[in-house]
Amino acid sequence: MTQRASTVLMMLAFLLVSPCATAQPAAQPAAPAPPPPAPLPEFFESEEFIVTFAKEGDTAERLAQRILGDPAKAWTIEEYNRTASFAKGQKVIVPKQPWNLSGVYPNGYQLVPVLCYHDILPQGRGRLRMAVKTFEEQMRYLKAQGYHVVSLADLLEHASLKRQLPRKTVVLSFDDGWKSFRQYAVPILKELGFAATLFIYTDFVGAGTALTWDDLRELAREGFDIQAHSKTHGDLRRRPGESEADYTRRLEAELLQPQALFRRHLGEAKPILAYPYGSHDEEILKRLRDAGYWAALDVRRQGNPSFTPLLTLHRAQVYADMTLEQFARNLTVFAEEVIR
Repeated sequence: MTQRASTVLMMLAFLLVSPCATAQPAAQPAAPAPPPPAPLPEFFESEEFIVTFAKEGDTAERLAQRILGDPAKAWTIEEYNRTASFAKGQKVIVPKQPWNLSGVYPNGYQLVPVLCYHDILPQGRGRLRMAVKTFEEQMRYLKAQGYHVVSLADLLEHASLKRQLPRKTVVLSFDDGWKSFRQYAVPILKELGFAATLFIYTDFVGAGTALTWDDLRELAREGFDIQAHSKTHGDLRRRPGESEADYTRRLEAELLQPQALFRRHLGEAKPILAYPYGSHDEEILKRLRDAGYWAALDVRRQGNPSFTPLLTLHRAQVYADMTLEQFARNLTVFAEEVIR
């Protein structure tokens, strides 16, 4: 072997044992980046509540539409969160079910006023015939001040602990059955989305200035509640010297004839009575129960807590000469009282 060949072999041997000659591993691909965190859900939900976060421009109505599918439930969001405006990102609690059916709180209890109207005319006359301008002013006041005008049936469900009502709730009623109700009151009530109950005394139906049965059927189809104000609008209390037999016959006519006529012309319904002149006593209450009446209303200037007996609910007369300030005094919706 020549010296040159020997030198080449020695160099190869050195390279084979040198650290520099160690075989390099193939380059490994870079580890994939971790996935981005999942976005937070739009809301968190339990059996009783939904917790969400307000978006830009959210109102209680928009939240109720988006979360509950019903903008009419906006009041539940407003009342539970004690605000009607929400900043972007603000936590909002949306109740899924009633949280206070009785309306009783540690510092008092809810009241629901029932307002009582009679005739509505272009010009007011006396105390019970109100100018349409005055009536419209009162209705728009209710709307502007955030009152919720609900049906009498809603109030009765509240008084039966089956429905929670907004804190500012009012019920409207109209006595006797004047034709002017349809001409002057209905357009205003419909525009504002207000419910109302008419208390009709059946001897008046079809008289010259009264609603007819056709009128009443049409009003019922439009969603207005039609109930009894007795047969003759006479005082239902026993008259001096009236015998038991005569009183029984008179009360049967006053209480049962309206039910029969309503069934014939308007269909079946749970009967409700407005006492003529608001007058009643214990004997009348018993006869009402026997006649199948569900509820009855007198005339007394105070609202109704949920624990008012259904046969002695109260209504406040609204007089034609009341100022708006005087009208507003009938709208007390809370009685402060420490509940122990």
